[in-house]
Amino acid sequence: MSQRTRILIAVGVLALLVAAVLVIEALRGSSVEPTLAPGAIPIYRDGKLEAGFVPDDLAALEEASFVDAEEGKTQQGWLLRDILLLYVRENKLKPDTRIVVTSSSRGKAAELTWAEVADPAHWVMFDLSGRGTLKLVSTLERLDVRDEWVQDVDKIEIDPKP
Repeated sequence: MSQRTRILIAVGVLALLVAAVLVIEALRGSSVEPTLAPGAIPIYRDGKLEAGFVPDDLAALEEASFVDAEEGKTQQGWLLRDILLLYVRENKLKPDTRIVVTSSSRGKAAELTWAEVADPAHWVMFDLSGRGTLKLVSTLERLDVRDEWVQDVDKIEIDPKP
């Protein structure tokens, strides 16, 4: 066997080892779930934990506000659209993608579509409650009064199947 053949075999074996390591790392990386801070609100997509956030994580986002029709109070916080786009690529969200925001302590949930959340005219947003928890508020008809808001939000689920 010539020197040239040995070098080509060694380079080929080395390339296979590098490819194997890259494939193994890619598989390991895709199966690792994020670690959530205590009190973080998890975001699930297709039943898999994608990310989680606490209100302090939202400081970099632009705040939004509107005056609620029921009591004339200003609701100020962060648009749900902007929060989701921090953790989920927009091409994964179709207009009919279901987004469910839940409060297990209150036994309430709001089901929205991405089209509703993405529309700035609906003001679908999180506002800080007096206790420092997040509440989902909006000008959408089914979320425009306090009894319909989802207070103490503790979970967001994104499901592409309507």
